[in-house]
Amino acid sequence: MQSRRIGRTDLALSEIGFGCGGNAGLMVRGSEMEQERAVGRALDLGITYFDNSPDYGDGRAEEALGRVLKTLKARPLVNSKVEIRAENLSDIPGHVERSVDATLQRMGLDHLDVLQIHNGPSARPVKLEGRGYTRLGIQDYFRAEGAIEGIERVVRAGKARFAGFICRGGDGDEVRRVLATGAFHLINVPYTLLNPTAGYAMGADLAGLTPDYGNVLEAAHAAGAGSAIYSPVAGGFLTDDFADDSPRHPLARPARGEAASIEATRGKVRALKLALAGTGLTLAQAAIRFCLMHQGVTTVLGGFSSVEQMEEIVAAAGAPAFDAEVMTRLETLWGTDFRRVE
Repeated sequence: MQSRRIGRTDLALSEIGFGCGGNAGLMVRGSEMEQERAVGRALDLGITYFDNSPDYGDGRAEEALGRVLKTLKARPLVNSKVEIRAENLSDIPGHVERSVDATLQRMGLDHLDVLQIHNGPSARPVKLEGRGYTRLGIQDYFRAEGAIEGIERVVRAGKARFAGFICRGGDGDEVRRVLATGAFHLINVPYTLLNPTAGYAMGADLAGLTPDYGNVLEAAHAAGAGSAIYSPVAGGFLTDDFADDSPRHPLARPARGEAASIEATRGKVRALKLALAGTGLTLAQAAIRFCLMHQGVTTVLGGFSSVEQMEEIVAAAGAPAFDAEVMTRLETLWGTDFRRVE
């Protein structure tokens, strides 16, 4: 396992990171024995970076990771996040501080290596409701008593070494504006074989792909920041099991979307399998290898339901880059919205 340094920092992350989110389910719905076995195996394989959030299982994933690390007497690099909801808008910095304190208590840590805002920046004001937090108006990042002030307080207090935020698509200009502050060192963004726009400038050849992630990998790289890729297998769609219409792992969340949309995605995934023929990789491995080919990618966050899935993904870190013929096939698919495979 190789490591990659985050931009202008001294922090180096393993090329494959351990995602603790609820989609794969292991750190939220797995047994203590399954969780301990998986984290121990991850450390053995050279994974040094663990990505978490209070929202993953309403704190259960943070508690699980903290418990396992204490049992294993291990201290890898740990990221967590803060979700800003409607009830927090009147005192965002105070909420950020309280959220981090609760996270550190759940995980039994005295600081985080990276703290990220889990709300992506939005050009338009966002009306937050209930438990929703996906986006936050850019003005709520920058204003007095805003999100940036909250992050700066936590970093000054030594409770987080570095800061970051999430990109949700359609926010390229806002991502660049936030990066320009110099306060953030790591973005989290999807970058997949189904939608590569985080690493490509949108043009006529990518016009059918949505949402547009605005080539933010290049923007982060130019700003001296790093990028962590989340959902690199598109929530389980970029797997041989999905292409073959096989059941998901019992811990994994069911596929999201209407039946017709899921079947349309299956058709795209099968086209990708044809385009990737000859690489010698499973579809999940190819999805990971594709991400690691981009110079702006620091780490790819695997969401694991089992140790076996983890071992499959980690094997992709040492695989060769795609050759020109494979890339031409992929670009043909993207340029025709997956309607043609040469």
